[in-house]
Amino acid sequence: MDVTRTTVPGTGTLFHFTTGDGRRLAVMVEGDGLRRLLMYDTDDEPSQAVALELEEADQLAQVLHSRSVNDRLAALERRVADLAGTARTTGTTGITGGVS
Repeated sequence: MDVTRTTVPGTGTLFHFTTGDGRRLAVMVEGDGLRRLLMYDTDDEPSQAVALELEEADQLAQVLHSRSVNDRLAALERRVADLAGTARTTGTTGITGGVS
């Protein structure tokens, strides 16, 4: 997916996305936190727009994640625990160098 970011003075930031099959959409992140989903047909002007409050945008983002935030956090916690366990069993401290 191709993504471009553009600052729109006085409004916010516009993120344009082009999918692998050529569909175009955008997300306008306005200064007050409002998000607008914009869908394009063939013109440079959006054919549809959906306004999302901050909480709605968070819920949509949660659904769009390939894994939930909780799943990703649990995986990171397991990885940190594995790394800490490896450091203990090998006797490494992560500190290099020393006093000569």
